[in-house]
Amino acid sequence: MKLVTYSKNGIGQLALLIDGQLYDTNAANPALPATMKDMLNNWEALEPIARQTEADIKSGKSTPATATPYNGATIMAPVPQPTSCRDGYAFRQHVAAARRNRKVDMIPEFDQYPIFYFTNHNAIQGPGDILCMPDHFQKLDFELEAAVVLGKKGRNVKAADADQYIAGYMIMNDMSARTLQMEEMLLNLGPAKGKDFSTVIGPIMVTPDELEPYRIPAKPGHTGANYNLKMVCRVNGVQVSEGSVGDMDWTFAEIIERCAYGADILPGDVIGSGTVGTGCFLELNGTGLLNDPNYKVQWLQPGDVVEMEIEGLGLLTNTIVAEQTDFSLLKLKKMPK
Repeated sequence: MKLVTYSKNGIGQLALLIDGQLYDTNAANPALPATMKDMLNNWEALEPIARQTEADIKSGKSTPATATPYNGATIMAPVPQPTSCRDGYAFRQHVAAARRNRKVDMIPEFDQYPIFYFTNHNAIQGPGDILCMPDHFQKLDFELEAAVVLGKKGRNVKAADADQYIAGYMIMNDMSARTLQMEEMLLNLGPAKGKDFSTVIGPIMVTPDELEPYRIPAKPGHTGANYNLKMVCRVNGVQVSEGSVGDMDWTFAEIIERCAYGADILPGDVIGSGTVGTGCFLELNGTGLLNDPNYKVQWLQPGDVVEMEIEGLGLLTNTIVAEQTDFSLLKLKKMPK
């Protein structure tokens, strides 16, 4: 099942995506809510109803009066108002390459436990413009990731049981302003201002059953579902990144286990995978310079179009837009006397 939130008369409307058409959930079946928030808050009861509604539409048993073409709709984040947003660190290739490029050894703790950080759940957005301040353009970067959204409350959940808490999968672009990020993390806190301006998810939420044909075993010694889904990122039509969700070393189930230790996880929580290997300019530039001192580094610029595509999860497209201001946090920095 594929679920989409789109703008209808300026308000987010939940819809089933079937054969390129959007069918409003509450119009297709009055037993279903009109928003993703309400759907996730009662996911276990409503998901079977939504699935039957989808089947009835596909079979012709049900014929909703209206449908909106997906390609003509204003698509929003599938989960416009997450209860929280965490981002993991699941791909060993990305971590190892980033550390190699900084000429430091691979950190052994990566293989001991999964980690995550909280990012700004109020900065979640879907396809469309990403508004950036002047300081963001000091090494503005994308991060190619997958994400899950939870549909069930839990606490102290074990990895062996954690997949049942996942309502669906999405693409995530964890936007990063590297200069802000690196400066503040010198103080061993963050990331914060380097990340909190935009996290993009979407364009659709895909339920786990849709991904079963792609399922592969987790890495040796790990627990949970894993899927061989090709991941790519293009900037202005040029492919810059390629990987697979199946390359995750830590599974979403294992990340959820850590999230839920001594804390409630809630319906509507969004959790990112972390960056796939080659999945950001920071890593690509570092590798390029390591191999060639004359390598021309690249960062995102105003007007750039970023396309992320994950097999089975759709195509997420955004345009980088500069805010019309000269306000700068970097210029406010107090310098030593």
